[in-house]
Amino acid sequence: MTPQSNNEPIILLESLRKRFGPLVVLDGVDLALRRGETTVIIGESGTGKSVLLKHIVGLLKPDEGSVYFHGRRMNDLREREWVEPRKSFGFLFQLSALFDSLTVGENVAFPLVTHTTMRRAEVRQAVARKLEMVGLSGLEPKRVAELSGGQKKRVALARAIALDPEVILYDEPTTGLDPPRADVINELILRMRRVMGATGIVVTHDMSSAFKVADRIVMLHKGKFIFDGTPDAVRACTDARVRRFIEGRANAEDLEALESRAPS
Repeated sequence: MTPQSNNEPIILLESLRKRFGPLVVLDGVDLALRRGETTVIIGESGTGKSVLLKHIVGLLKPDEGSVYFHGRRMNDLREREWVEPRKSFGFLFQLSALFDSLTVGENVAFPLVTHTTMRRAEVRQAVARKLEMVGLSGLEPKRVAELSGGQKKRVALARAIALDPEVILYDEPTTGLDPPRADVINELILRMRRVMGATGIVVTHDMSSAFKVADRIVMLHKGKFIFDGTPDAVRACTDARVRRFIEGRANAEDLEALESRAPS
């Protein structure tokens, strides 16, 4: 695809709508993602954050609206037409999604073997470089079962960047990790931007992670964006819905429900 100028969004979502049966998940979402920036998407569970990521890489199709990548409308592409564009995306899944039957090296090599004509020696060199980037040099022979949770995330990230993607999507990258290991992932997200120039899209509930890695934070609420700004702007935001989320406070309805069900 022909690169656009830095002033134009690399990804553009226009009036995106998606429902599953009676449940409206995305309700007219607009979002322009700029090249080289890391955008963090926050919001309560079930608000459509991961659904949004799946629309960006064509794993879901919108009921209405459009998804553009480098100015090309992607909605109507057939599955086989997505093969080439998807090489521009790396996806770090929430549960890592590694192949248990493969070694670390084979997991990282999988996109290279599947999508390129590289020779074995070239694949080995590329795998070594990616593992070095995530601080796991020499782990190629290890089995997935031998890895800690943090190591699995880092191997999954090495696999996600195997094809040198322009865009990296991170779905709850620090879930299940203790704070020090979560911060290693944060540092790696920053490194991917610094070293690769990658555009990052991060879905997370972890506000310490969001504040550390984000150039921009957007918040989904009931299918719409209710906030879009810098980390400093979200800290200063007075919207009660935003404040409740970033401070981790229960909403009034949930508290009333607890009180009504409390034993007398």
